[in-house]
Amino acid sequence: MCIESAKKRVILAVTGASGLIYAGILARELGSREDVELFAILSDAAREVMRHEEGLDEAFLRATARALYSEKDIAAPPASGSWRHQGMIVCPCSMASVAAIAQGLGNNLIHRAADVTLKEGMKLVLVPRETPLSTIHLRNLLAAREAGATILPACPGFYHRPATIQDMAAHLAGRILDQLDIPNTLFQRWGE
Repeated sequence: MCIESAKKRVILAVTGASGLIYAGILARELGSREDVELFAILSDAAREVMRHEEGLDEAFLRATARALYSEKDIAAPPASGSWRHQGMIVCPCSMASVAAIAQGLGNNLIHRAADVTLKEGMKLVLVPRETPLSTIHLRNLLAAREAGATILPACPGFYHRPATIQDMAAHLAGRILDQLDIPNTLFQRWGE
């Protein structure tokens, strides 16, 4: 017998791209909600980027998530299609991860969980943070989109007149949560 949780399970995978501030805001928002269970996956490259960027550290991610998995933990629950969730966010999403996800390579937990998310028809949001984009990047992004992923580049808006970098990052984090139908007040919406 399958017992469904009243809470939304959300996976946040953090790869080695720059932009940990976005993942930090997402972890804070998702981890503090009564209606969400946050499950996080951290790549080795993300751990390396954490030594150079502010916005997220492993201890904070461990404290906000119900479980924190290494990318090497290929037997973790998010690797299985029978483990149900409401969506997966890869933020920031490196171009190497975009390529692996677009091609269905499941050689680590992030890529496998993304593949499972797509095959099970669940929502997958990729937040690439790279510029400029090569032809290879663009083809991989298109392939991921054609497979069902939402591509939400780390491009903050300015109509809400952000005063700080935190304001800009919160705007993007709110837009990411919108993709999973998670109500939030992280940013001022157009016309409000």
